[in-house]
Amino acid sequence: MVVNIQEINRVVRDQRARLDPLLSEMEKVIVGQQTMMQRLLGGLLTGGHVLLEGVPGLAKTLAVRTLAQGLRLTFSRIQFTPDLLPADVIGTQIYNPRSGEFSIKKGPVFANLVLADEINRAPAKVQSALLEAMQEKQVTIGEHTYNLDQPFLVMATQNPIEQEGTYPLPEAQVDRFMLKLKLTYPSKDEELTILNRMSTIEPQTTIQPALEPKDIFELRAALDQIYVDEKIKRYIVDIVHATRQPQEYKLSVGPYIQIGASPRATIFLTRAARFQAFLEGRGYVTPQDVKSIGYDVLRHRIAITYEAEAEDITSENILQQIFDHLKVP
Repeated sequence: MVVNIQEINRVVRDQRARLDPLLSEMEKVIVGQQTMMQRLLGGLLTGGHVLLEGVPGLAKTLAVRTLAQGLRLTFSRIQFTPDLLPADVIGTQIYNPRSGEFSIKKGPVFANLVLADEINRAPAKVQSALLEAMQEKQVTIGEHTYNLDQPFLVMATQNPIEQEGTYPLPEAQVDRFMLKLKLTYPSKDEELTILNRMSTIEPQTTIQPALEPKDIFELRAALDQIYVDEKIKRYIVDIVHATRQPQEYKLSVGPYIQIGASPRATIFLTRAARFQAFLEGRGYVTPQDVKSIGYDVLRHRIAITYEAEAEDITSENILQQIFDHLKVP
């Protein structure tokens, strides 16, 4: 098959320009955190869910709500608490004594963008209520299955510091998040801008919609056209396999890895690399695209051993060794 890179480049550049008004609108509310905003868009355009991890006050919740405003999509926020029930998330059947029949009351998961705020505050049975929705884009209530509106995206937040009263996410759910973002504090200049903009009693926290739902599907179609060379595909597969069998690649990180990345990581890393190329207006993926977004795709998919914890070795340290060691095509 002959691939016309110049034509793909032209399509990608035209479609990429459509994101600029949305990013400009979001910057009216969110100061700095450009990587976070781009990654949130990346999750939406590639159909992957996003987990935001950071200390309180870094605009995690505000960023997700602002994105929903800029996209003219339905939005719901679920505050995860220890007493939350699965029915509070997906919905439940309600019995009508007069008719003797059950009716369905749909939960807040029936929205385009769902913010699962402080997701690790709820027990595992509640967290697991999202599994079917995140993977199959559907929800089963009683004997009936309901498809969720598209596009559908779960954006979850969690606080990495305070562990009292929290429940670790099940591995099955962590793996369903395409990206895990670790947010950092703003710079001095950014924090001064935040002070000037947000210190009033009623700061501006609303923006004008810049994209319609149909625009999301058109942008997704452009992303699917981005060319991934066979060598890049093999490079992605090598990266994922190096997390499972590091000794095959002469890596010394084997004792620190308990479980490597799943095949879902291979799929998500390819999609994410396409989005990275799309952001830069290119119609083809480079190895640097894979490296740039690889940490966000893989950091939560590598389970480290007790030995790694004892030596203060994180999954990011392991990934750095893999990226540094593997031959780049």
